[in-house]
Amino acid sequence: MGPLYILGPGNTDYRVDSMADQDTDDGAPVGEAVEVSGDTGFPCSSCGADTRWDPDADAMHCDHCGTVVPVPRAEGLIVEHALEDAGDAARGLGVEVRVSECEECGARVTFGGTATSTQCVYCGSASVLDQIANRNAIRPESVIPLDVARGEVEEKFRKWIGGLWFRPNALKAIRRFDAAGVYVPFWTFDCQVHSDWSADAGHYYWVSESYTTTENGKTVTRTRMVRKIRWVPAWGQRDDAYDDLLVHASASQPRALVQKLGAFDMSDLVPYRPEYLAGWRSEEYQVDLEHGWEDGTRQVVASQESRCAGDIPGDTYRYLRVKNQISGVRWKHLLLPIWSLQYTHQKKVYTVLLHGQTGKVVGQAPYSWVKILALILGMVAAGLLIAAASGATGGGAIYF
Repeated sequence: MGPLYILGPGNTDYRVDSMADQDTDDGAPVGEAVEVSGDTGFPCSSCGADTRWDPDADAMHCDHCGTVVPVPRAEGLIVEHALEDAGDAARGLGVEVRVSECEECGARVTFGGTATSTQCVYCGSASVLDQIANRNAIRPESVIPLDVARGEVEEKFRKWIGGLWFRPNALKAIRRFDAAGVYVPFWTFDCQVHSDWSADAGHYYWVSESYTTTENGKTVTRTRMVRKIRWVPAWGQRDDAYDDLLVHASASQPRALVQKLGAFDMSDLVPYRPEYLAGWRSEEYQVDLEHGWEDGTRQVVASQESRCAGDIPGDTYRYLRVKNQISGVRWKHLLLPIWSLQYTHQKKVYTVLLHGQTGKVVGQAPYSWVKILALILGMVAAGLLIAAASGATGGGAIYF
């Protein structure tokens, strides 16, 4: 199977600065979100201006005249496909978009047809080039609409910064950061697994053992209890089902940060409609379906080994072998919302991600080695004081 990509329309970047009594270089008041958006492809029925998905209104919103248009969520079905049916999956999104590819981290993110892209939404690099969008991409089956509005982003970011330990004090005074709401591609897989396992089950038991030691210059015999293991063969089988096993389809975002964001509530999934992406960015998937299932298979195998290990009787085990039979594999492609933020400290760019559904924040931040050194010196000083106090109360000299 060749590489497949998923596109999404929309382009909205926000530059946020908390110093509201100053002005930005482009004349926008500092402290407000600076929106740079192109044609969303969804004109307002009242005035003809572009509308975009508004997480606050949970609907399409026209910034020009204020018209709000709900997006029906009950229409359509969320379909899951068999692996062998991948060639018959729906393709394309039916909207005109372009793609910016970052030369630093490799991210491929879509933006509107009349917009321009000046920097990467993930690493902040200005080394971005326009690319031709893949119009033969597998269409997403479902999406969780972005639910954290831009007004909450700065508040949550600054609360996160303020709660960090052993970081430079200058971080709390950061004036400017860049933020972009991005729909991130994922695959989900369902399957059934039959596992046959075998292992040596270990059962602990205790025996009395004699040993010799020296006490007061004399050799004496003592006894102690020693733990032993009795190994016996064990085997068994189990059947498990996996539902919505999630596989990250981006190769550019820091995977460790994405994992730290935590799970998404899949009950909020709705059938895909391009309106949800209007005014926002969407990343092309770089992990295609075939490689996504390879990742999913590794997750299943690791999980089954852990589950089978829990079935082994006794206190410990060794030589565990698991044979898995995976069947009934079905997949779907979906988009999940994440805010990507970058801020600069001492000329270095740091990335922060914000969960687009729960608002949880995870990210990168430098350590203050001055604070860490001060802590270490303080602990050493405290230890010396305790030692000195112990010597003083002992009523005698301290011998070395």
